[in-house]
Amino acid sequence: MSAGRFLFLFVLCGLYVSLCSGACAEVDSDTQAVAGEDFKLGCISCKMRGEVEASATVDWYFRPKGESDFAHIYSYDGQKSTIIDLRFEERVNWTGSRKTPDLQDASIYLLNVTFNDTGVYRCFFSRTLSYEYYEYQTTASKLVHLTVVAKATRGTASIISEVMMYVSIIGLQLWLLVEMIYCYRKIAAAGDEALRATAAEYLAIASESKDNCTGVQVAE
Repeated sequence: MSAGRFLFLFVLCGLYVSLCSGACAEVDSDTQAVAGEDFKLGCISCKMRGEVEASATVDWYFRPKGESDFAHIYSYDGQKSTIIDLRFEERVNWTGSRKTPDLQDASIYLLNVTFNDTGVYRCFFSRTLSYEYYEYQTTASKLVHLTVVAKATRGTASIISEVMMYVSIIGLQLWLLVEMIYCYRKIAAAGDEALRATAAEYLAIASESKDNCTGVQVAE
């Protein structure tokens, strides 16, 4: 199998898997916020069985830096959001799943971040899976370790991701160049072979014509 066909099958399989797996993907939250700006605390918990109907509620907890206990700061039940901790009054906006009781994205926006917001945030899902004859309760929990800085800085992960992106682009370009050279050589070789075959056929026809002419002269 040629490299081109293998790449095509690989891409096709990747698209098929992505379609089968659905739209939900558990992406980790960013962990560095800038003081005075808004910040998205990401939290996604996908269902293991996408075809099963479900409903969920979400609770957020916060443990400030240097403390040992979590405080309940926010809750959302699919329709109504409630800010529980006065430190976050009018500073939390829901940005997760909307218009559905089947919550899988529980992300929130933290407005006007301060240095006091540094710490660990816990996102807790309480989900009810509804089967034909019974219901099943499940829970899921995610942690976000948030650091607040005075000025935005690029993290190591971001730099590595960018470097890997450029390496991938260069690698693909080199692979395409190799494929082009290979195809050119194959076409050139096929062309040379065709020319040689044409020349041999021409010589054979010329030789046969010469023999025929010699035979006619002898007969005369």
